[in-house]
Amino acid sequence: MHTTVIHTLPAPGVALEPLEVFYQDVVRGLTATPKYLDSKYFYDAAGDKLFQQIMQCREYYPTDCEMEIMTEQAAQIAQAIAGQTTSFDLVELGPGDATKSIHLLEQLLHTGLDFTYYPIDISTNVINTLEKTLPEKLPALQIQGLNGEYFEMVQRVAEMSNRPKVLLFMGANIGNFTPIMARKFCRQLRSCMQPGDLLMVGFDLKKHPKIILNAYNDEAGITSAFNLNLLTRINRELQADFNTDMFEHYPVYDPMTGACKSYLVSLEDQDVHLCNDVTIHFQQHEPIYMEISQKYSLEETTQMALQTGFQPLTCFTDTKGWFADCMWKV
Repeated sequence: MHTTVIHTLPAPGVALEPLEVFYQDVVRGLTATPKYLDSKYFYDAAGDKLFQQIMQCREYYPTDCEMEIMTEQAAQIAQAIAGQTTSFDLVELGPGDATKSIHLLEQLLHTGLDFTYYPIDISTNVINTLEKTLPEKLPALQIQGLNGEYFEMVQRVAEMSNRPKVLLFMGANIGNFTPIMARKFCRQLRSCMQPGDLLMVGFDLKKHPKIILNAYNDEAGITSAFNLNLLTRINRELQADFNTDMFEHYPVYDPMTGACKSYLVSLEDQDVHLCNDVTIHFQQHEPIYMEISQKYSLEETTQMALQTGFQPLTCFTDTKGWFADCMWKV
């Protein structure tokens, strides 16, 4: 194993700060034992495009399952919210293009509830797009997008308005954390909320292991391309020399713990260089840990609510019972 020193990128200036952070994170991950990369860096322009393709894959079921819940049960979800509050701020963490939440927004407007929609996303592009497209589709919608980190922006909404909050964290994004980290995340959210506030979380549920594994190992190889694209991004932005043909996508699923993990495995002994000042050595068959997609049982979602300061109210599941949007109350 090569010893390495973490240097900073030579050129100073504000514009380089995110690149500098990316560099530090990559070097930290690849010099750790075992090696890992931070999954938040998957999403450059090519990564975004590949992820959209993954969601269209025949094997990738979570999108269709949650879409079914949102289209078929929006009225019941709106009713559950109305049973708790009729005037509130609807805050969505990571809304994407809002193709799912638009059904709920439409239903809330139809029900006559008084609310303002605050989508929060780290991507300026996402927020700008929503602020442009949603009012065109839903002219009655009051919307204010917030660009930034989740917790900072949730706090900002709390400062802007003292109305009750309904938070949405859908799309099984909670599965990007290990269960320990997921509980920490929920407790942190809870600390930003007031008694009576609501939280709806999307959970991908445990099911036949083959169905889960196939979703992360599609026949067309798009998930593999998505993972390998991060190496291509590192090559492009950090002047590295990964040979992507020398790494192979390898997903595993443990039905006992519900952990579905993705790795990139080095196919030979090799050295990779970054920015001309760091050398990373890979042994043949050595893995890089890329991401987790945690699956839960309904009982485990209830336990998580109770352990993190919430009262579980109800879960909305698709007809197959593969996915659940669970509503909790502070």
